Amino acid sequence: MRRGLFLAALACALLVVPVAAQAKNHSDASKQYRKSVTLKNMLKHEQALQNIADANNGTRVAGSSGNDQTTDYIAGTMRRTKWTVHKQQFDFPFFQETADPVFARTAPDPATFAEGTDFATMEFSGTGDVTAPVTPVGPLNVPIGNTEPGTTASGCDAADFASFPAGNIALVQRGTCDFGVKAENAQTAGASAVVIFNEGQEGRTDALAGTLGHVLNIPVLGATYALGEDTVNRINGGATVQFHIATKTLNETRQTFNVIADSPWGDPNRTVVVSAHNDSVDAGPGINDDGSGTSMDLELAKNLGLKGKKPRNHVRFLWVGAEEEGLLGSQHYVDSLTDAQKSQIIAMLDFDMVASPNYDRQVYDGDGSTFGSDVSGPDGSGFIESLFNSFFDSQGQAHEPIPFDGRSDYVAFTDAGIPAGGLFTGAEVIKTPAQQAIFGGVAGVAFDHCYHQACDTINNLNHQAFKEMKNAAADTLFTLANTRGAIADSAKSRAAKAKHRRAHSARKSAAPRLGRGDWLGEFLRR
Repeated sequence: MRRGLFLAALACALLVVPVAAQAKNHSDASKQYRKSVTLKNMLKHEQALQNIADANNGTRVAGSSGNDQTTDYIAGTMRRTKWTVHKQQFDFPFFQETADPVFARTAPDPATFAEGTDFATMEFSGTGDVTAPVTPVGPLNVPIGNTEPGTTASGCDAADFASFPAGNIALVQRGTCDFGVKAENAQTAGASAVVIFNEGQEGRTDALAGTLGHVLNIPVLGATYALGEDTVNRINGGATVQFHIATKTLNETRQTFNVIADSPWGDPNRTVVVSAHNDSVDAGPGINDDGSGTSMDLELAKNLGLKGKKPRNHVRFLWVGAEEEGLLGSQHYVDSLTDAQKSQIIAMLDFDMVASPNYDRQVYDGDGSTFGSDVSGPDGSGFIESLFNSFFDSQGQAHEPIPFDGRSDYVAFTDAGIPAGGLFTGAEVIKTPAQQAIFGGVAGVAFDHCYHQACDTINNLNHQAFKEMKNAAADTLFTLANTRGAIADSAKSRAAKAKHRRAHSARKSAAPRLGRGDWLGEFLRR
């Protein structure tokens, strides 16, 4: 999963509206089902995923042997049930760095920059070894001053490169258009490499780790605002700055799979979809992200309908591929459906990272009552949110809303108008003292300090979080699988959403829309 700076920017809002846990009577209808989904069995799946990663260079990244074995494990596990299982193959663009990148200033005042701290290689960067002068490309905002986030237009227009010296390294600033547009314009103008430095506002200062969206032939790096600002100031002061950049990358088309399992019972015209992603990032085994969702969903599926009356609605589990490459598997699945098939899906549940070590109980703000309609789900998403909230309330467990920020597999479904919801226990965002007071854990430490790293192993899981999330997931799934009525928000929720939509409409129309290069690049890769 890809989350972070957007959520960090909303931290104050989150702290204003945490939902205080209130004990109340709750239906015991899901109790037997919840008990059947055990932590012990979920951890068995997690250990199997760890073993797969250990045998495959420590990763289960899409397009790798580790991911192929993961999808075989999921499919094999489900084929031992009475569910109908198949693997849906699709092609995707595969990117990998095959050597450590190099980034240094060779003149004046030589300095070597640190990967991860000062810079990162952009996904789909080309291979190259370049030493050349640096040319800033405007319009720049240095210093950043009061510039609104996302409005810097540096390098977005081919005309910005009208006098660019061919062979030089282009220095452009984040903002307005996709990273790939900036890099493509630079390449067309004859740049030998590109450095895209962060824009500079709060939450937009760290080293960019983005995706270009398509393959470039030249090296493309993301850098901190401080590095870019220092370079621009040196050049404006009359210095000739020279960089050395070296990248070695692999860009090719590979195949991966979605694993799809359909229940042997239930009305197919009322289908509930439950999703987790089957891949990790290249850097690690991904046992929380999203081995936790994968393992939890295996047990949710295996135990649903085993005892008592079969659920009246059809249920489909998806373990989607290439999520870490840009939500590709979920988009491929939704694109493969006809309009009639989409209309059969009454709800979608997304479970991505549900065992974070320094966890929080977070529920997607389905009706936009906290964050507004521009980061809410379609009608019915508020109803799904209320199911999770009601369960946590019944257990005396605090919870708080988070926005639909576009960083997990619900996106393809909500874009298709399908109500969605889900749970999340946190990624790289730092837990605040106020959140610590409500949820416990350690303030000043990330919810998951191993997010997208090699240390996201079997030892990175919080078992208490895992138990709490599986209970909430089981209760909500059980309710949706048995509900007869429409999945729709209450009149009160719809009114709140309409109010937020009116309040946000002017801002939304004026603000630049985040493209793939900005939200997907910044948050998804990596």
